[in-house]
Order: sequence, then C-alpha cells, then structure tokens
Amino acid sequence: MMELEISEAPIELYRVLKLASLVESGGEAKHAIAGGRVTVNEGVETRKRKKIFDRDIVALDGKAICVKVR
Repeated sequence: MMELEISEAPIELYRVLKLASLVESGGEAKHAIAGGRVTVNEGVETRKRKKIFDRDIVALDGKAICVKVR
C-alpha cells in the first residue's frame, strides 16, 4: 500500500486521487468516483468532495493509498 503525505486534513477525495497520481486530472477523478470505482475505508464512495482524514484508506481499481498528515 502506498502512502500519501499531506500537510493538512481534511482533503477532498478527488484531490487525493490526483495527488497520488492514480488519475491524470480532476475530471478523471470525478468520473471514477461517480462510476463507483473508488472506495474509502473499504466502502464504495460516490461523493467527489468527501472529506478524507488522517489514516483513511482510499483505493481506486485495487490500488490502495493510506493518507497521512505530516
């Protein structure tokens, strides 16, 4: 599992996908979220602006990221 270090939490879900380079753009992130391809803490999440906090696990198509605040 990859780790993504951020300076402040919360951060919006679509931004996590973009910062972790799982998608190339915010639009692509929003499309993946709306399509039900993204999970947060093992539950499908369809809200693009869902707030992500320290130690949340975000996954897209089986690629998981643990978000950590520095």
